[in-house]
Amino acid sequence: MRMLLTSNGLANDTLRQAFAELLGKPCAEARVVAIVTASLGQPGDHGWFVEALADLHGMGWGELDVLDLGGLPRDVLEGRLGRADVWWVTGGNQFHLAQSIARAGLAEAFPRLLREKVYVGTSAGSMIFSRRFDERAADLLGDLADLHLLGEERIKPACPLFDWYVKPHLDSPSFPDRDEAWADRLAASVDFPLYLLDDDSAIRVRGDEVDVVSTGRWRLVGR
Repeated sequence: MRMLLTSNGLANDTLRQAFAELLGKPCAEARVVAIVTASLGQPGDHGWFVEALADLHGMGWGELDVLDLGGLPRDVLEGRLGRADVWWVTGGNQFHLAQSIARAGLAEAFPRLLREKVYVGTSAGSMIFSRRFDERAADLLGDLADLHLLGEERIKPACPLFDWYVKPHLDSPSFPDRDEAWADRLAASVDFPLYLLDDDSAIRVRGDEVDVVSTGRWRLVGR
Protein backbone atom coordinates (compact mmCIF):
# COMPACT_ATOMS: atom_id res chain seq x y z
CA MET A 1 0.00 0.00 0.00
CA ARG A 2 1.37 3.38 -1.04
CA MET A 3 -0.34 6.55 0.12
CA LEU A 4 0.34 10.28 0.19
CA LEU A 5 -2.20 11.96 2.44
CA THR A 6 -1.90 15.68 1.75
CA SER A 7 -3.53 18.80 3.06
CA ASN A 8 -3.61 20.62 -0.26
CA GLY A 9 -2.37 18.28 -2.96
CA LEU A 10 1.14 18.27 -4.39
CA ALA A 11 1.79 21.83 -3.32
CA ASN A 12 5.60 21.84 -3.60
CA ASP A 13 8.49 20.07 -5.29
CA THR A 14 9.18 17.89 -2.25
CA LEU A 15 5.65 16.46 -2.31
CA ARG A 16 5.79 16.03 -6.08
CA GLN A 17 9.03 14.09 -5.74
CA ALA A 18 7.56 11.92 -2.98
CA PHE A 19 4.63 11.08 -5.25
CA ALA A 20 6.91 10.29 -8.19
CA GLU A 21 8.86 7.86 -6.02
CA LEU A 22 5.66 6.14 -4.86
CA LEU A 23 4.41 5.80 -8.43
CA GLY A 24 7.71 4.54 -9.78
CA LYS A 25 7.00 5.30 -13.44
CA PRO A 26 6.11 8.31 -15.61
CA CYS A 27 2.55 9.61 -15.37
CA ALA A 28 2.29 9.09 -19.13
CA GLU A 29 2.52 5.34 -18.48
CA ALA A 30 -0.09 5.33 -15.70
CA ARG A 31 -3.85 5.48 -15.33
CA VAL A 32 -5.35 7.77 -12.69
CA VAL A 33 -8.92 7.95 -11.44
CA ALA A 34 -10.01 11.20 -9.83
CA ILE A 35 -12.52 10.31 -7.12
CA VAL A 36 -14.56 13.50 -6.79
CA THR A 37 -17.23 12.35 -4.32
CA ALA A 38 -16.12 14.49 -1.37
CA SER A 39 -16.27 17.67 -3.45
CA LEU A 40 -19.88 16.94 -4.43
CA GLY A 41 -20.85 16.95 -0.76
CA GLN A 42 -19.41 20.43 -0.21
CA PRO A 43 -21.62 23.46 -0.92
CA GLY A 44 -20.47 26.78 -2.31
CA ASP A 45 -18.02 27.87 -4.97
CA HIS A 46 -16.13 25.02 -6.64
CA GLY A 47 -13.49 27.00 -8.49
CA TRP A 48 -10.86 25.26 -6.35
CA PHE A 49 -12.14 21.90 -7.57
CA VAL A 50 -11.97 22.88 -11.25
CA GLU A 51 -8.43 24.18 -10.75
CA ALA A 52 -7.41 20.96 -9.00
CA LEU A 53 -8.72 18.84 -11.87
CA ALA A 54 -6.93 21.07 -14.39
CA ASP A 55 -3.67 20.64 -12.45
CA LEU A 56 -4.21 16.88 -12.37
CA HIS A 57 -4.85 16.79 -16.12
CA GLY A 58 -1.70 18.83 -16.68
CA MET A 59 0.43 16.05 -15.20
CA GLY A 60 0.12 14.21 -18.52
CA TRP A 61 -1.47 10.90 -17.60
CA GLY A 62 -1.85 7.99 -19.94
CA GLU A 63 -5.50 7.94 -18.91
CA LEU A 64 -7.51 10.17 -16.57
CA ASP A 65 -10.88 8.86 -15.39
CA VAL A 66 -13.32 10.81 -13.19
CA LEU A 67 -15.49 8.86 -10.77
CA ASP A 68 -18.19 9.55 -8.22
CA LEU A 69 -18.71 6.68 -5.79
CA GLY A 70 -22.44 7.35 -5.55
CA GLY A 71 -25.06 6.15 -8.00
CA LEU A 72 -23.21 3.45 -9.96
CA PRO A 73 -23.42 -0.33 -9.42
CA ARG A 74 -20.75 -1.79 -7.16
CA ASP A 75 -19.23 -3.97 -9.87
CA VAL A 76 -18.86 -0.93 -12.15
CA LEU A 77 -17.14 1.03 -9.36
CA GLU A 78 -14.83 -1.85 -8.53
CA GLY A 79 -13.92 -2.26 -12.19
CA ARG A 80 -12.97 1.38 -12.65
CA LEU A 81 -11.10 1.53 -9.36
CA GLY A 82 -9.28 -1.67 -10.23
CA ARG A 83 -8.25 -0.39 -13.67
CA ALA A 84 -6.43 2.67 -12.31
CA ASP A 85 -2.86 2.75 -11.03
CA VAL A 86 -3.50 5.86 -8.95
CA TRP A 87 -6.54 6.98 -6.94
CA TRP A 88 -6.58 10.77 -6.67
CA VAL A 89 -9.18 11.70 -4.06
CA THR A 90 -10.32 15.31 -3.86
CA GLY A 91 -11.21 17.49 -0.92
CA GLY A 92 -14.69 18.45 0.19
CA ASN A 93 -16.88 16.75 2.78
CA GLN A 94 -15.09 13.79 4.35
CA PHE A 95 -18.31 12.40 5.82
CA HIS A 96 -20.00 12.33 2.42
CA LEU A 97 -17.01 10.44 1.05
CA ALA A 98 -17.05 7.87 3.86
CA GLN A 99 -20.82 7.50 3.69
CA SER A 100 -20.65 6.99 -0.08
CA ILE A 101 -18.05 4.23 0.27
CA ALA A 102 -20.30 2.41 2.73
CA ARG A 103 -23.54 2.92 0.79
CA ALA A 104 -21.93 1.74 -2.45
CA GLY A 105 -21.04 -1.55 -0.76
CA LEU A 106 -17.31 -0.83 -1.07
CA ALA A 107 -16.36 -1.20 2.60
CA GLU A 108 -14.54 -4.47 1.89
CA ALA A 109 -13.38 -3.81 -1.67
CA PHE A 110 -11.98 -0.31 -1.07
CA PRO A 111 -9.12 -1.35 1.27
CA ARG A 112 -8.55 -4.60 -0.64
CA LEU A 113 -8.10 -2.85 -3.99
CA LEU A 114 -6.11 -0.07 -2.34
CA ARG A 115 -3.29 -2.47 -1.45
CA GLU A 116 -2.16 -2.49 -5.08
CA LYS A 117 -2.63 1.23 -5.79
CA VAL A 118 -1.05 4.59 -5.15
CA TYR A 119 -3.50 6.72 -3.19
CA VAL A 120 -3.23 10.52 -3.13
CA GLY A 121 -5.66 12.28 -0.82
CA THR A 122 -6.31 15.99 -0.62
CA SER A 123 -7.88 17.39 2.56
CA ALA A 124 -11.10 15.37 3.02
CA GLY A 125 -9.60 12.62 0.88
CA SER A 126 -6.87 12.21 3.51
CA MET A 127 -9.18 12.06 6.52
CA ILE A 128 -11.24 8.88 6.12
CA PHE A 129 -8.81 6.15 7.20
CA SER A 130 -8.84 6.49 10.98
CA ARG A 131 -10.45 3.92 13.23
CA ARG A 132 -11.59 6.95 15.24
CA PHE A 133 -13.56 8.39 12.32
CA ASP A 134 -16.87 8.86 14.14
CA GLU A 135 -19.17 11.55 15.50
CA ARG A 136 -17.18 11.88 18.73
CA ALA A 137 -14.00 12.72 16.82
CA ALA A 138 -16.02 15.07 14.62
CA ASP A 139 -17.15 16.91 17.75
CA LEU A 140 -13.63 17.13 19.19
CA LEU A 141 -12.23 18.40 15.89
CA GLY A 142 -14.98 20.94 15.23
CA ASP A 143 -16.36 19.06 12.21
CA LEU A 144 -19.92 18.36 13.33
CA ALA A 145 -21.35 21.00 10.98
CA ASP A 146 -20.04 19.02 8.00
CA LEU A 147 -21.75 15.90 9.33
CA HIS A 148 -25.01 17.71 10.06
CA LEU A 149 -24.94 19.15 6.54
CA LEU A 150 -25.74 15.62 5.37
CA GLY A 151 -28.66 15.36 7.78
CA GLU A 152 -26.72 12.87 9.90
CA GLU A 153 -25.88 12.70 13.60
CA ARG A 154 -23.66 9.62 13.47
CA ILE A 155 -20.95 8.28 11.19
CA LYS A 156 -18.94 5.06 11.14
CA PRO A 157 -15.42 4.50 9.79
CA ALA A 158 -15.65 3.41 6.16
CA CYS A 159 -12.02 2.36 5.74
CA PRO A 160 -10.47 1.99 9.23
CA LEU A 161 -6.78 1.37 8.53
CA PHE A 162 -4.97 3.48 11.15
CA ASP A 163 -5.26 4.49 14.80
CA TRP A 164 -4.25 8.06 13.93
CA TYR A 165 -6.37 10.80 12.38
CA VAL A 166 -5.50 13.59 9.93
CA LYS A 167 -6.65 17.18 10.23
CA PRO A 168 -5.51 19.41 7.33
CA HIS A 169 -4.94 23.11 6.69
CA LEU A 170 -2.93 24.15 9.74
CA ASP A 171 -2.06 27.87 9.37
CA SER A 172 -3.91 28.05 6.04
CA PRO A 173 -5.11 31.50 4.89
CA SER A 174 -8.30 29.77 3.74
CA PHE A 175 -8.92 28.56 7.31
CA PRO A 176 -7.77 31.47 9.51
CA ASP A 177 -9.10 29.84 12.69
CA ARG A 178 -6.63 26.95 12.35
CA ASP A 179 -3.74 28.73 14.03
CA GLU A 180 -1.33 27.71 16.77
CA ALA A 181 -3.89 28.36 19.52
CA TRP A 182 -6.33 26.07 17.70
CA ALA A 183 -3.65 23.38 17.48
CA ASP A 184 -2.93 23.75 21.19
CA ARG A 185 -6.62 23.33 22.03
CA LEU A 186 -6.80 20.15 20.00
CA ALA A 187 -3.63 18.85 21.61
CA ALA A 188 -5.25 19.30 25.02
CA SER A 189 -8.56 17.67 24.10
CA VAL A 190 -8.03 14.68 21.79
CA ASP A 191 -7.30 11.23 23.18
CA PHE A 192 -6.04 9.69 19.94
CA PRO A 193 -3.00 10.42 17.73
CA LEU A 194 -3.77 13.38 15.48
CA TYR A 195 -1.62 14.75 12.67
CA LEU A 196 -2.13 18.46 12.05
CA LEU A 197 -0.79 19.25 8.57
CA ASP A 198 -0.21 22.56 6.87
CA ASP A 199 -0.67 22.85 3.12
CA ASP A 200 2.99 21.99 2.44
CA SER A 201 2.88 18.71 4.37
CA ALA A 202 1.68 15.14 3.83
CA ILE A 203 1.73 11.75 5.51
CA ARG A 204 3.48 9.10 3.45
CA VAL A 205 2.54 5.44 3.89
CA ARG A 206 4.68 2.69 2.37
CA GLY A 207 3.42 -0.66 3.61
CA ASP A 208 3.79 -0.55 7.40
CA GLU A 209 6.08 2.50 7.30
CA VAL A 210 4.54 5.90 8.06
CA ASP A 211 6.38 9.22 7.96
CA VAL A 212 5.76 12.90 7.24
CA VAL A 213 6.96 14.70 4.12
CA SER A 214 7.03 18.45 4.63
CA THR A 215 8.59 21.75 3.71
CA GLY A 216 6.21 23.52 6.10
CA ARG A 217 4.77 22.89 9.56
CA TRP A 218 3.03 19.92 11.09
CA ARG A 219 2.30 18.58 14.55
CA LEU A 220 1.52 15.17 15.99
CA VAL A 221 -0.66 15.59 19.07
CA GLY A 222 -2.88 13.39 21.21
CA ARG A 223 -2.14 10.03 22.71
